[in-house]
Amino acid sequence: MNDTTQRVLSLLNLLQSRPVWTGTELAERLGVTTRSIRRDVERLRELGYPVRAEHGTGGGYQLGAGKALPPLLLDDEEAVAVAVSLRLAAGGTVTGLGEAAVRSLAKLDQVLPARLRAEVKGVIEATVSLDSPVTAVDADVLVALARAIRTPERATFDYTKASGERSERRVEPYRLVAAARRWYLMAWDLDRADWRTFRLDRMAAARGTGWRFTPRDAPDAVEYVQASITQAPYQYVAKVRIHAPAHEVAERVPSTIAVVEPDGDHAILTAGADDLDYVAYHVVRLGWPVSVIEPPELREAMRALARSSRPRARRRRQAG
Repeated sequence: MNDTTQRVLSLLNLLQSRPVWTGTELAERLGVTTRSIRRDVERLRELGYPVRAEHGTGGGYQLGAGKALPPLLLDDEEAVAVAVSLRLAAGGTVTGLGEAAVRSLAKLDQVLPARLRAEVKGVIEATVSLDSPVTAVDADVLVALARAIRTPERATFDYTKASGERSERRVEPYRLVAAARRWYLMAWDLDRADWRTFRLDRMAAARGTGWRFTPRDAPDAVEYVQASITQAPYQYVAKVRIHAPAHEVAERVPSTIAVVEPDGDHAILTAGADDLDYVAYHVVRLGWPVSVIEPPELREAMRALARSSRPRARRRRQAG
């Protein structure tokens, strides 16, 4: 009996970890037969957990939303409180909890009855922040993408570029990345047959399509998104060697502005820009000796900055 109870709890944990499992997948994970899985599913149903079974391609077992929350989880008031807290945390109002909040919110949203979803939405709409620390993102977009990543299944969404151009995008979503004040999605763009980075605050109507996919070999999500937002959109990619330890440089340079990598006792800083004078100014402001690696135009921008700084420094000395 103890083994059976432990297996049923393990089955429940698996069903909560992603939206759909086939009977064969569950049997392999738990080391039992598919017949045992069917019996354990019936035990969960008897306990009040709404486990659905769908046949055919893309089907399987799914822990769904019932008329009430499954027993021994949360009552209505607790569910609303947790969901509201998670949505606020996902929006960045609780430092460091954004990504964990999205994962938790995706699990909770999977079993939350429609009547409680409406109540959660009402509380969120009635809540404002005097000084929001992040760019606003629709929590429904976050949840839809998080669930599509966990399944995994293809997703679509309406997207507005910085230029104002709008289009519907079809993707295989891989990772959500929180960077400073924004959320980003790294995904395989099906229409462009390449990896892309999308800002969630420019999305609307995100939804899973039900079409599952086999994950591709993907680049590191953090590195890819960081390169996409600090280098790809710009005319120049500047690279300099800063004569200071990389960890000290990284503490003063936001990850959304530049990539900082160790180079022995020094640091290599890589950043994109359309104006090299801007790069020169901010690199000099760091206060450490700098060697320009590329592009050559940045060296001239650094020299011009040095020439313009000398008269100001001389006037300050004379005034002192």
